[in-house]
Amino acid sequence: MDPEVGLRLLLSPLGSNIVVRTACCSVGVVLPVYSTFKAIEGRDENEQKKWLLYWAAYGSFSIVELLTDKILYWFPLYYHMKFAFLVWLQLPTTDGARQIYMNHLRPFLLKHQARLDQVVGFFYAQMSKFVSLHQAEIQFVRALLMKTFVSANQFASDFIRPERRNVSGAIEGPRQQQVGTSDSEDEE
Repeated sequence: MDPEVGLRLLLSPLGSNIVVRTACCSVGVVLPVYSTFKAIEGRDENEQKKWLLYWAAYGSFSIVELLTDKILYWFPLYYHMKFAFLVWLQLPTTDGARQIYMNHLRPFLLKHQARLDQVVGFFYAQMSKFVSLHQAEIQFVRALLMKTFVSANQFASDFIRPERRNVSGAIEGPRQQQVGTSDSEDEE
């Protein structure tokens, strides 16, 4: 596919939002996850800090978007603006994530740090209490999910490689007649 065609499809205001939404997910999550992995494995502290700032800015944006998405997505070119914003957050020339963090997020968090620590502590205590009170249910759901995952994996495996299906000796239907033989040859 010609890159110019792909760019035209992405930036077309009349095009499907599916293309732009997929691009937002790719640029906003997939590429940063891989870049974060590279920064961690490379032990480059500057890159690690850059991607921590990105995730702080992205997480804050996600919270705002969660609260406003039902209204904002009706605006023309909303996903195009979101795509541009996500690119802006990552570009080294604009250093958007650092700007968001230093100018907005950091001052807000510093101002409300004591109250936020109380809220976070309360939620962690409640989660811990919930988990300890519902261990049996959690184990049941875990076992159920594992069985579902194994069954889905087996189904997908059988679907992809049907020749491996009846290895267990299950009941099979009538065998197909080989090509080149006919009923009249069998009677002779």
